[in-house]
Amino acid sequence: MIDTEFTVCKIKDIKDVDFSEEYVFLSKTDEELSLVCSTKTVPKDCIAVEHGWRGLRVQGVLDFSLIGILSRISSILADSKISIFAISTYNTDYLLVKGESLQDAVNVLQKNGFVIK
Repeated sequence: MIDTEFTVCKIKDIKDVDFSEEYVFLSKTDEELSLVCSTKTVPKDCIAVEHGWRGLRVQGVLDFSLIGILSRISSILADSKISIFAISTYNTDYLLVKGESLQDAVNVLQKNGFVIK
């Protein structure tokens, strides 16, 4: 588990994003600019925000040839009615769940053989 509360934001531009923070996930498409950051560093001028997310990190560097890890985890959580917001970096997958579902997510993943630290 990651000891940070996260917020998912839709933003206008990156000028107020604090890139010195430990966790900053930025995504841009032709339709939107999204940011996931610690709740304490949410930019002031957001279009939309969703507070209250907590993070789980899939431990270890996952080779691109590995298949189904994120799918298995997300299926287990979906079967328990736990919504996720998935984020991937080059090396690591992250799952965000709402804070009120965090302990349930941890419990169900542990029951299915996952080690949560």
